Amino acid sequence: MIYSIVKFGDPVLEIPAAEVTSFDDGLKKLVEDMFESMYAARGVGLAAPQIGISKRIAVVDVTFKEDPDARLVLINPVIISKEGRQRSSEGCLSIPGLYTDVVRSSWVRIQAWNARGRPFSLTADGYLGRVIQHEFDHLNGILFIDRIDPKKKQRLLAGYEAKVEA
Repeated sequence: MIYSIVKFGDPVLEIPAAEVTSFDDGLKKLVEDMFESMYAARGVGLAAPQIGISKRIAVVDVTFKEDPDARLVLINPVIISKEGRQRSSEGCLSIPGLYTDVVRSSWVRIQAWNARGRPFSLTADGYLGRVIQHEFDHLNGILFIDRIDPKKKQRLLAGYEAKVEA
């Protein structure tokens, strides 16, 4: 099932998501639906709040279907360490067409669970590290535009909202 992507302004994007407590067939189905929804939207990462489900679930595939082994399922992820700084342009499926530079950590180490309820840890840098941090933010009610200068954010959103209304 392909879910619609929740757009900027929906309150579900602004609140921390609830922890997943049940690792059942329903969760596995939701994870597969999230990958399908992410691919349909031409994304490389998707958090459950972006489809209106306030649960701590994110899916990532920075290869966009080229490498099935690169698919990541992050359930109840926690960043246990991070270091460095990198600046790069980001966009978001929930704010289509808006891009700006965002500073993130150069690398992160996370702990999470997969869809079968098995814990794992992962260290990621570069583009993968950036996408993981972006999706992690979604699970905490933070959008990438919340990570930029408030005046720049205001200018970008004013231009974005004017374009959306046109």
